[in-house]
Amino acid sequence: MAVNTMGIEDAYALIAELHLQATGRKVLTPVSLVDFISVAQATLQNGFEPVLNAISQMVGRTLVAVRPYSRKFAGLEVSAERWGGITRKLSFADRDPISNPSFTLTDGGTVDQFAIRKPSVLETRYVGSDLWLGQYTITTKQLELAFSGPQELANFMSGLMTHFENEREQWLEEMARASVANFMGALNILGTGHVIHLLTEYNARTGLSLTGTTVRQPANFPAFARWCYARIEMLSKMMSERSQLFQQVITGYPILRHTPVEDQRIFLDADLMAHMDAEVLADTYHDNYLTRANTESVTYWQNIGSPNSVSVTPVYIDATGTIVSNAANQAVDDIVGIMFDRDAIGYNIYQDTLERSPYNAKGQYYNLFNHVRIQYQNDVTEKGILLLLD
Repeated sequence: MAVNTMGIEDAYALIAELHLQATGRKVLTPVSLVDFISVAQATLQNGFEPVLNAISQMVGRTLVAVRPYSRKFAGLEVSAERWGGITRKLSFADRDPISNPSFTLTDGGTVDQFAIRKPSVLETRYVGSDLWLGQYTITTKQLELAFSGPQELANFMSGLMTHFENEREQWLEEMARASVANFMGALNILGTGHVIHLLTEYNARTGLSLTGTTVRQPANFPAFARWCYARIEMLSKMMSERSQLFQQVITGYPILRHTPVEDQRIFLDADLMAHMDAEVLADTYHDNYLTRANTESVTYWQNIGSPNSVSVTPVYIDATGTIVSNAANQAVDDIVGIMFDRDAIGYNIYQDTLERSPYNAKGQYYNLFNHVRIQYQNDVTEKGILLLLD
């Protein structure tokens, strides 16, 4: 296991698995994120052109069907100055106040002003990284018979490079999505204090017995949506308080953290947000709190065919500060969203190069290699809340 060691983990196999699930070509399947990374590649399909076997010989006009794609979860990327290489995080544990002797002085007594009371400092580190390699063969002469002229060939090559960039963007997105799923799985294991069961709380508050189905009925949804909106806002305010709420506490280090609203990240189910905006909030709230926080709507968490579920084997640290890499698989359903400190989840790209091989004169082609090396980071000692609709 290279991740969480000084080694480097080749991530191509995991990306392939995540890509199949994310694009709906495979049902939701448990994914182990202990070694943490997964790559997917798209390949050209059947055809007649002699090299790619994907393009017929030129007939009429050619349309290059590709458009640029921008990855989701881009806000999780951080700079090398903030996270890069071996990152060391120093946290300070609170100490209780001590007795003040200045009003209890006695004749013949003394006050020791040189008594030692050292600060309590917890050091955590992020080491290891994940990598993958994209390879693309570019032929220089063989494609000429498939196009009507230099401009059409140039359009094809431009579209091909856009496609390569789109692949890279989606690979980055899926690994970022996996890092969020890993954090969700860890929070689900940590349980009480880290997971909010919205419908259970709502039913207890109102005396109702709504289910995940009946709560969406027109007679029930507006009231629930308003309560849910207020609950999320209250959780956000509680995250801004300096406390041990919503975070893993390392034994012996009572570290108090706070997350101001500008440092909070709130990812919410896109379907629920759309219905809240259209059916409730548009007529109720003019100063929308969720627009002031750093909020992003998410259409699916792991598999586009099962948008509200994740199934992962997470890696995290326990209360002793020990890495847990043998946890049980976490199948989490009815996910409404996740709230977390900006330092809880992130990734840093510190190698992303496109390199060209020498030209092969005999075969009339050259290869392009995209080397990507990334460090993905989860920290459950930072504040994090998993929101479930159950």
